[in-house]
Amino acid sequence: MELKEINKAIKICTKCDLYKTRKNAITGEGNTQARLFLIPQAPGEMEDEQNEMFVGPSGKIFRELIQKAGVTWDDFYISNLIKCMLPKCRKPKQTEIETCSQYLDKEIEIVGPDILVTLGYFSTKYVFEKYSVVSDLPKNDFPDYIAELKLVNGRKIFPLAHPATALYQPEFKTSMEKHYNKLGILKKVCQWYPVCPMKYYTEQGKLDKKWTELYCRGDWMSCKRYAMEESGQFHPDNMLPDGSIAKHLKS
Repeated sequence: MELKEINKAIKICTKCDLYKTRKNAITGEGNTQARLFLIPQAPGEMEDEQNEMFVGPSGKIFRELIQKAGVTWDDFYISNLIKCMLPKCRKPKQTEIETCSQYLDKEIEIVGPDILVTLGYFSTKYVFEKYSVVSDLPKNDFPDYIAELKLVNGRKIFPLAHPATALYQPEFKTSMEKHYNKLGILKKVCQWYPVCPMKYYTEQGKLDKKWTELYCRGDWMSCKRYAMEESGQFHPDNMLPDGSIAKHLKS
């Protein structure tokens, strides 16, 4: 099945009662070749009215955040967990998530992104449980995972607070800007990756792939090797991205 077929099915979907209150079921959009796949919770009233992603108040915040991060619309593919507006901005029901996430699962399979970026609690809970990051994610635990890149069974997941958070709790906007800035890092691999010893050791089967996935092809700005390379400091080949030394590797 191709994306256009999925989008057609979404537009006419009547699998749950949300179709009775929507004007438009919002389909995914963006660059299907991008490394980042963003997963918000659901469209709001303005999105439902205009049949477009992130055009409401939270959309304005979202566009400001990604602009400051140096990220453009072409740097990701984006599709909601729930495709229809939730009446009065209520929480999604578990049955709605179970029904609608079938479309999201197919989209992820087709697009094949490198990193899933979840926006908000319900999207993170669904993706975390689907890929076995945790068996259950209580809402009180969600803040502990924000802006922490996870790698589970080959799938990278990067949770962020939903941009609507800044509307209701503006005091968090500064920290949100810091977290969203990582999107500018995650959208591309480290410039030193092609010649990095970590790449060589991983390809030789001498090093766990998690190091290159979480750092070289993930949050390379937090890599000790990257910082030392940029400043011209000597660092041995067997120094890992966290700064520790892997004695089983030749220096």
